[in-house]
Amino acid sequence: MSTKISKSINKDNFFMSLAFDLAKSKIGLTGVNPAVGCVIVGENDEILSVGSTGISGVPHAEKSAINSAIEKLNGSTLYSTLEPCVHFGKTPPCTNLIIKSGVKKVIFSLNDIDPRVKNRAKKILSKNGIIVKKNILKDKAKLFYNSYIVNRKLNIPYVIGKIAITQNDVIHSDQTKKITSIESDKLTHYLRYKNDSILISSKTINIDNPRLDCRLTGLNRFSPKRIILDKNLELNESSYIFKSINKQNTIIFYNSGLKKKINMLKKKGALLIRLKLNRNLHFDLKLILKKLYNLKIRNLLVEGGQKLTESCLKQKIFNEFYLFRSNKKDSLENNFKKFNNADLLEKIFKHKKKILNKLNKDKITLYN
Repeated sequence: MSTKISKSINKDNFFMSLAFDLAKSKIGLTGVNPAVGCVIVGENDEILSVGSTGISGVPHAEKSAINSAIEKLNGSTLYSTLEPCVHFGKTPPCTNLIIKSGVKKVIFSLNDIDPRVKNRAKKILSKNGIIVKKNILKDKAKLFYNSYIVNRKLNIPYVIGKIAITQNDVIHSDQTKKITSIESDKLTHYLRYKNDSILISSKTINIDNPRLDCRLTGLNRFSPKRIILDKNLELNESSYIFKSINKQNTIIFYNSGLKKKINMLKKKGALLIRLKLNRNLHFDLKLILKKLYNLKIRNLLVEGGQKLTESCLKQKIFNEFYLFRSNKKDSLENNFKKFNNADLLEKIFKHKKKILNKLNKDKITLYN
């Protein structure tokens, strides 16, 4: 594979950007491991091989690139978006494989925050005669690995909120069953694809009967795990979510419930976690995040109703928030609920927002 680089282009930045493009394709799909991209370049600046972290975290990007190479890698340069691992986990250390491969130089963008790895790769590789350079596109790496840093530092999932409202702020009514456009629906399904789990209350499930899956062509198998808040186990047995429960796809947090319902849910395969309520008779959302992290959940999408969204906002649970505002208006003649937290969003995220889409139909704003 040949690649010619213009003299006016910074070579390291160019190849590292390619590595980030590879990593980007795996965001949300790598389990407890971060998404990493790797590009191996020959002495004449030709790309010899590329790799990215595998689904569920293995193989690592460096291993994938090295094992995929057809040509010998002697004298080559390996670009990785994150410091190569040095410890034994599901796989042997990537540094061992790099040393044996013939790679002469390793360039990575950011030190891994994992204490088993941080600042160790350079020492190990240098001792074995490999030149090491780091901090290439470091600022880009910090943004890219923001969710991973939140995971590692706080031991909680990275949380993204999403809600859809009409032009006059109605979030639900008997009149307006469908708020957003087809284009916005696709973004919703993309968010489900890129998050390993989705949080919702049983109340919202019972009202809307959602499917909560990813329905983008070919990506259904990447639908998120359903996390349900159901204080009294009132989940409707006729709902799609109840009927589709299995051992891999549903976790339910509850406080009390009929023994018959508990046994029924367990038989279907749901993981039931019983929690105490706080003095306001609500679940402790921060405790739930800790428990989800221990269950290896790293990216959580919240598609809740008014109350759950408001609770998450007030407790500053969200790391990002997508606000979908359609051009539809609700006449407010029927049973309706309004989203009254736009000002709170502005305050929490300190006006850090960007308009992702402004079509004739919907305006989509990302707060982060």
